[in-house]
Amino acid sequence: MLQLSHDDFEKLVVDELDRLPDDMVDGLENVVFLVEDRPEDGSLDLLGLYDGTDLTERDRYGFGELPDRILVYREPHLAVCNTLDELRDEVHTTLVHEIAHYYGIDDDELHRLGWA
Repeated sequence: MLQLSHDDFEKLVVDELDRLPDDMVDGLENVVFLVEDRPEDGSLDLLGLYDGTDLTERDRYGFGELPDRILVYREPHLAVCNTLDELRDEVHTTLVHEIAHYYGIDDDELHRLGWA
């Protein structure tokens, strides 16, 4: 299993987020990106999670709304990657996948597009 500290993994996630196309990230509003070691259930099966109401389901944000969250899980990523390049690719795919959920694209469509 690949080893990378929480801080180094977080930096890699930020770097990959910066590499995403502007038209993908410019539309993000009231979203925070967080790195956690594992999902709440402690499993290594989930690489990321979109926690919020996608654009197709919301009317508008009201005053004081908490931001949507995109979580990227460090240990599951490290468990499935053998090299730093593989890790970068997997984090990139996870970010695209979770951002797509923000825009209302479901898992079936993501599979069809090759992002799941």
